[in-house]
Amino acid sequence: MPPPPHLPEITRRLAATYLPTPLTPHVSREPLDDLIRIILAQQNTSALTRRQFEALKATYPVWEAALADGPDGVEAVLRVAGGGLARTKADYIWNVLHRLEETRGDLSLRDLRTMNDADARALLESLPGVGMKTASLLLLFDLARPAIPVENNIHRVAGRLDLIPARWNILKAERWFDEVLPRDWATRATFHVSAIRHGRQTCLSRRPRCEVCVLQDLCPSAALFLNGEAEA
Repeated sequence: MPPPPHLPEITRRLAATYLPTPLTPHVSREPLDDLIRIILAQQNTSALTRRQFEALKATYPVWEAALADGPDGVEAVLRVAGGGLARTKADYIWNVLHRLEETRGDLSLRDLRTMNDADARALLESLPGVGMKTASLLLLFDLARPAIPVENNIHRVAGRLDLIPARWNILKAERWFDEVLPRDWATRATFHVSAIRHGRQTCLSRRPRCEVCVLQDLCPSAALFLNGEAEA
């Protein structure tokens, strides 16, 4: 499906409103650390994610120690640190470590930094529990690659703007954005962050604040919400 002609204007307005200071690209020294942070961040606040990661690093100065301790040990560390889904996340983390040890003999993802985008994504998505969005987040924010992760806020905003059909799921939406957005890091990182902020601050799930939305004149849903004709 081709992009609408006003997509660049949507991108421009979101950036101007929510991200006036340009982002700076970052390349991780050890992407495995960042992959584990992303796993921990699922259904967690930033503060809890940081607390859990710091607890893991304090308990396991090297990831080989976490692998040796097993998923039960990792779970125990996460539970003491607080936050939800401790068992699920412990299993994901331990299985990632086990797969790396089994297939690569090294608990590191440093070589992702020199791989091309396709090979880096293929390696990430071969790991247990790592899907398209998780791989895209790591590629975009920890390897400075032009990925475009789509999460719930972006999916909701895109649907209300009629950029994508209502029936599309998040994975199909991500594939579409990957095709239509310029393939450069700054554009995609800026769109990702500013669209999420728009979803959290203005295009709310239950009661969108259409009266103050910078995209009101470009949004076919705005009139319906303003007139009380639509359910959020």
